[in-house]
Amino acid sequence: MTASEMLSAARAALADVSKEGLGEERSSRWRGDRIVRVGEAWHVGVLLVTDDRVIATAEILRAADPGRRGYTAESARERAARRQMALRGGFAEGEVVHVGWSVIDVNVVDAGGSSGPLASVDAIPHVRWSPTGAYMPLDAYLRERIELMRSL
Repeated sequence: MTASEMLSAARAALADVSKEGLGEERSSRWRGDRIVRVGEAWHVGVLLVTDDRVIATAEILRAADPGRRGYTAESARERAARRQMALRGGFAEGEVVHVGWSVIDVNVVDAGGSSGPLASVDAIPHVRWSPTGAYMPLDAYLRERIELMRSL
């Protein structure tokens, strides 16, 4: 079974599971810096599966008002600013937003190559679930993640 076929089956299995927002950073003189909605996807571990493509995850945040500003760490201040950018861009308070993602070329994987966390290993589609982790078969990974998503 090819990666494309496995991902099509995953889409069918996820049909009634809710999706999360995909965002992109935008900047304008009038509206300032913000993260705007450019789509939605099912968050399946290291993969974001849309109706027509597969994307590698990157930054995940929750849209929110930054609240008080007395942060002790600069990184906390930066995360709060990013959450506020998503809120300013039109995401609802508390909504999950994926930013900085990259599109995976599934056709390359089907042809025996690799793209993002997906790779063909001995002609079998595999996924690397972390940058330093080992590859595991894509079908088992999808089955496990979808089962977990459906149980929530």
